[in-house]
Amino acid sequence: MAKSSKPKKDRKDSQLIIRIKKDERDAFVDLCDELDTSAAREIRRFIRGFVKENGSDTTD
Repeated sequence: MAKSSKPKKDRKDSQLIIRIKKDERDAFVDLCDELDTSAAREIRRFIRGFVKENGSDTTD
């Protein structure tokens, strides 16, 4: 099969590495599993909301 030449939408090309306690991470991941979502998806959602609420206009 030939690869599609269509560009990927909203390609994620960066990482954010944080250090948290293992028990906090495990509780977060377990809760995400129970809610049928992923930890990465919820962290991205938090970041987008945080920036939307608190970000400044960078189009100056």
